[in-house]
Amino acid sequence: MRLKFYTLDVFTDKRLAGNPLAVVRGADGLDASRMQAIAREFNLSETVFLLNPRDPVNTARARIFTPSAELPFAGHPTIGAAVLIAELDAPELLGGQELQIVIEEQIGPVTCSVRRPKGKAPRAQFAVPQLPEWLGDGDGDVTAVAEALGLSDEDIGFDAHRPVMYSAGVGFTFVPVRTLEAIGRARANLSLWDRAIGPQGHAAAYLYTREVTDEKSHVHARMFSPGLGIAEDPATGSAAAAFAGVAMEFEQPEDGEHVLVIEQGIEMGRPSQIVLTMDVQNGVLAGASIGGSALIVSRGEIEV
Repeated sequence: MRLKFYTLDVFTDKRLAGNPLAVVRGADGLDASRMQAIAREFNLSETVFLLNPRDPVNTARARIFTPSAELPFAGHPTIGAAVLIAELDAPELLGGQELQIVIEEQIGPVTCSVRRPKGKAPRAQFAVPQLPEWLGDGDGDVTAVAEALGLSDEDIGFDAHRPVMYSAGVGFTFVPVRTLEAIGRARANLSLWDRAIGPQGHAAAYLYTREVTDEKSHVHARMFSPGLGIAEDPATGSAAAAFAGVAMEFEQPEDGEHVLVIEQGIEMGRPSQIVLTMDVQNGVLAGASIGGSALIVSRGEIEV
């Protein structure tokens, strides 16, 4: 069986930057084990398999795999799949209006809007399907967390920020890092990883600092998840969605709309930009969305 595939660079408006993504269309005849094998073959942080939707009112169904596991939800596959569907199925409409695309994921239907600003890369935005959930403090042993990241105790934490765990569908340990210099030194120590970073099975670390390389950004981030087969990720939309919980807990923003631009992938030579929009009402996070650009890079057929 031959299936068409595409690769895209996501959370960037320039090719060969951002987070690369593979998308396989017409994957209804594949079972989970075959999808997992194909994801290992592509060996990107995620591969998306597009299938017919279970509910015909929706656009498509997606299954998302890292090289070693299936995910219920992920941000850069959602953005990339939405842009690809719009580019392939409605290119004549994309330049003149905003298209609504609903992708069924394991977490539930995810509503995306896609547009192509004149002279710019296509851009998608989706409402976060699950608001951030607090999973626990991650500061029981700051020394252990620091050592698992190749850092010192003094590098961890700033202001009220401390390590904490949140999930918006996928769990992360969020680690505040004091400086840009320190976050650049971070490395995953596999021998210490699961004990320090992986309580409750959430063995992914999202490091962040207020110091940035681009004056338009608000947060600089890195993400490591060796247990999922991701040594480091250039851009992590699901972590940005859960980061809204971190921002609410430690920054306590006033009511209204708040936009955070998160830069990631700088240390990998894959600069990315994720836009997190938060809607705060009566001191509570009422909604959040993730946005970014994506570009088709390659296309072909895969024998499965």
